[in-house]
Amino acid sequence: MLRFLDYYTLRARLFPALIGVAPALAAFFLLISWRELALSNIAATVGLLVLVFALADLARRQGLKIENELFKLTGGKPSIVMFRRNDTTFDEVTKDRYRTFIGGKIPRKIPTAAEEQSDQRSADEFYEACGIWLRTNTRDTKRFPILFGELITYGFRRNLLGLKWIGLALNVSVLLIVAAILWSQGGISLASDLDDRQLVVLCVSAIHAAYLLLAVTRDGVVEASRRYARELILSTETLMLPAKRKVAAKSAT
Repeated sequence: MLRFLDYYTLRARLFPALIGVAPALAAFFLLISWRELALSNIAATVGLLVLVFALADLARRQGLKIENELFKLTGGKPSIVMFRRNDTTFDEVTKDRYRTFIGGKIPRKIPTAAEEQSDQRSADEFYEACGIWLRTNTRDTKRFPILFGELITYGFRRNLLGLKWIGLALNVSVLLIVAAILWSQGGISLASDLDDRQLVVLCVSAIHAAYLLLAVTRDGVVEASRRYARELILSTETLMLPAKRKVAAKSAT
């Protein structure tokens, strides 16, 4: 099944969905009897697979929603912010080189410092066009492996944050189900194989809840978005190489 999924979809969309339903997966495989393959087992397996893929799609949609909210809080897309003259991520000489190069590739006038100071929105439209051009021309994952890695990290963190509260709600549901089973049995018996498996499910749920609460944060998504944006802008150096080689070849002749 995994061969039908591209690497980005697997790592940035499906993995967050699997993490989101981890307690349910643990309960599914540990608490259901697999000694005989009954129709109910097959139906439950198919239902779980559908749930995972549905959550992968939901993770993407929720992630995009969170992305827009974060960009509003942080002043805009990081790739736009880093191109601005008042941002210090890159020195001004480097940014001028990048603006000149990309400006020659898109049908837009490069804003001057005075124009940007008087009309930041118009300048941001140019920087947005720069970002679109860069993303369009850096899709070769073999040529831009570091950029692709940062994109996956950002997509993974963003989409997992989108599933955070859904995952915690599912976690609580699993805990309540296991607690109800234990209560109906009159408590835990260490001699019972089923009770041992229930304890494993409880441990998975506890670790899962701690991970979502402590590790899945907005700050982590913002950090990943800035790392990706920085690498995206740096990819201009690689895209400038053919032009540099042509100039060198002409000067040699």
